[in-house]
Amino acid sequence: MKLITIAVPCYNSQDYLHTCLDSLVKSGTEVEVIVVNDGSTDNTQTIAKEYEKKYPNIVRVVSKMNGGHGSAVNEGLKHATGLFYKVVDSDDWLDELAFNQLLDTIRKHYEEKTLADLYICNFIYDKVLENRSYVRSFKKHFKTERFLSWKEVKTFYGSQVLLMHSLIYNTDLLRQSNTHLPSHTFYVDNIFAYKPLPYMHKIYYLNIDLYHYFIGREDQSVNIKVFTQRYDQQIRVMKEMVMAYSYNEITRFEKGLKKYMFHCLGAIMVITILFTVAKDDNERRENLQELWCFIKNRDVKLYRLLRLRSLPAIVNYLPWRLRGAIMIMVYKHLRRRLKLG
Repeated sequence: MKLITIAVPCYNSQDYLHTCLDSLVKSGTEVEVIVVNDGSTDNTQTIAKEYEKKYPNIVRVVSKMNGGHGSAVNEGLKHATGLFYKVVDSDDWLDELAFNQLLDTIRKHYEEKTLADLYICNFIYDKVLENRSYVRSFKKHFKTERFLSWKEVKTFYGSQVLLMHSLIYNTDLLRQSNTHLPSHTFYVDNIFAYKPLPYMHKIYYLNIDLYHYFIGREDQSVNIKVFTQRYDQQIRVMKEMVMAYSYNEITRFEKGLKKYMFHCLGAIMVITILFTVAKDDNERRENLQELWCFIKNRDVKLYRLLRLRSLPAIVNYLPWRLRGAIMIMVYKHLRRRLKLG
């Protein structure tokens, strides 16, 4: 039986795929690793096939035409047979000891018939080339090593949100959530860390540093030059999140989940605004206005929440150029806080 399926979306990952896969195959045959080759043109397929041959009871390779990170996550879920599903990007890796602790916990809960729906672990921002790192812990929000409901989750503030790197979903419940990530779109991890949550009623947090998130490549989507150019991708993601649940649906969620979902929407809306206002031109102004019109036409109550009663309201009513300056300041502050720049 496979306790967990690890999906590894890959596109031209030959330079770092070895590090990723080496961290995943050491924990035995209770792990299923699905390498999704998303139309790579380098040696990614060859490397993945080598691991499949060497670890036939662990690694499977699925090849597809290029569709972007989201389509690769979808493809991995389609083939997953593990009780739980986690995504590990091909330039990232898992800590071996922490991974084994997670597996031991899931195995114990399975044997006791007490499995959680969602397991949450810490992740680490790693700027390897500069020997810097920062642990994103969730111990302020979740009691450690206890089964929790959403009503026991403590409030998230500011930019604090759950990220894909920290989440391990029950595979069946993830499928039931009908979370289908759009193709050829960056920043879809925001959707993946949002839409399935109402299906996850039983939470278990392990205060272990599991996921290493590599920082430092110039072409990474979190690079400031890159994400300000791809603001339209963030707008697309924001629309998908708005379409996931209506204001009325969210108000019917358990109290803690309701608070978090509204908070998450507000936090991602702020990011979307700041991505867009990083530069000043007519196209960006029109696209941001169109986004607000989209939200208003889709859900007036949600529009009022985001436009008038939450953090995006503060950002939105500042002068355009001031918003752009604030975006740069916030970005630099976060980099200093995370000890990454």
